[in-house]
Amino acid sequence: MKLCITGGGTGGHLMIAQALVEAAVQDGHEAIFVGSTSGQDRKYFGEHSAFSHVYFLETTGVVNQKGFSKLKALYRVFKAFFVSRALLKKHKIMATYSVGGFSAAPASCASISKFIPLFMHEQNAVVGRLNSLLKPFAKRFISAYDKSSPIKGYPVKEVYFTSSRVRTELKSIIFLGGSHGAKAINDLALSVAKKLQNLGIKIIHQAGEKDFDRVKKEYEDLHVDAELYGFTKELDSLMSRADLAVSRAGASTLWELCANGLPALFIPYPHAAGDHQFYNARFIVDNNLGWCERENENLKNKLISILNEELESKSQALLEYANKDVAKKMIEDVVRGYK
Repeated sequence: MKLCITGGGTGGHLMIAQALVEAAVQDGHEAIFVGSTSGQDRKYFGEHSAFSHVYFLETTGVVNQKGFSKLKALYRVFKAFFVSRALLKKHKIMATYSVGGFSAAPASCASISKFIPLFMHEQNAVVGRLNSLLKPFAKRFISAYDKSSPIKGYPVKEVYFTSSRVRTELKSIIFLGGSHGAKAINDLALSVAKKLQNLGIKIIHQAGEKDFDRVKKEYEDLHVDAELYGFTKELDSLMSRADLAVSRAGASTLWELCANGLPALFIPYPHAAGDHQFYNARFIVDNNLGWCERENENLKNKLISILNEELESKSQALLEYANKDVAKKMIEDVVRGYK
């Protein structure tokens, strides 16, 4: 079967695309990728990907644009729509899977216009603007947060399951601010660093490249020995060694933590579109799988209180909640839906 996987802009969307193409190829299917020259699409799939062909069209986000910039962005999507129609025809695409993000607009709309079945995945608890518009035209809409979704769970790389374990004792804590870091999380880590060291709790910290030097100096001034990173591609290994996480609530990271059985205090990025990180984290809290706190003066007290909480029940519950082979099930669903 020949598939088109489209979407991206940010790493969260692209991680899903990566999981889907790996599952598709493993089942003997062929997939092309249609993304954008903007965002991180080219960084992920510019080379050495499992896609048979990759295309990066000149599109940008539309929602946050105003005036002439919005018209220019819409015109680019309009042009990319016709390019996408030609690509779908050239590769004889039988179904399209949208993973969301502004990159998904041209190929998704092109698929609808050519009556090619459109499957969609929503990564966040708050449905994105594009997904809201296209959902009525989709053959299937998958979301880990939607109880009516025919497939439960979130596509996560296998390594997070294979390295999973039940946390029974707090020996190490990992601070995750995302690839660019998060000052609020960095400052929180520094504010509790001395206490954690006195308690014998090891610190693993991804500070982000921009804030790395400041954070490194602060740890040195505190005489705290922290395992510090600016950016790393070895998050799976670092997570597997930790017993508690402090993290933003981007969907991919949230579900990776879940798959690994690693309980977390989520501190949502306050300026995320539609406040979706907060609602992602609330889903975890409402299911008694972790903690959430807004960026405010209570962060330090909240984290210190969690240090005394029992981890095992939450860790075990996370492992029971996480679903393996979600990407494989999504691809199998496409094949069944096409037939």
